[in-house]
Amino acid sequence: MTKESLQTSRIEQLCRDKGMKMTGQRRTIARVLSASKDHPDVEELMKRISKEDPNISIATVYRTVRLFEEAGILDRLDFGDGRARYEEASDHHHDHLIDIQSGRVIEFHNAEIEVLQKKIAAQLGYRLVGHKLELYAAPLSSDDE
Repeated sequence: MTKESLQTSRIEQLCRDKGMKMTGQRRTIARVLSASKDHPDVEELMKRISKEDPNISIATVYRTVRLFEEAGILDRLDFGDGRARYEEASDHHHDHLIDIQSGRVIEFHNAEIEVLQKKIAAQLGYRLVGHKLELYAAPLSSDDE
């Protein structure tokens, strides 16, 4: 057993903080999710999890991801490609830019956009209480410059 596998992942700690029972399979799934630097769907998670524990079924992964989502530990993202993707729920706000050619998802925060959204809501007689911004983009080509 490696030192890394002995450490508690961020998601596992969040589960414990919420009083969830952590089985070995849930710990593995939590560890793989915590290590993800991208926004994987369940199929991609399954590939990664199988490398650590080939005995975990796809049904277990689906159930566990749904459980984590319902507990507010994971956020479900839909980028219009028919695949639900996941990221760890966060207290810090960010938006997403999706590369429509590669599918790569880039997280960003822009203070000007945040101010503009509040201003638009106020101009329409509302107070902004939340938002979700996804930008779909293609890489610039020499013709675009």
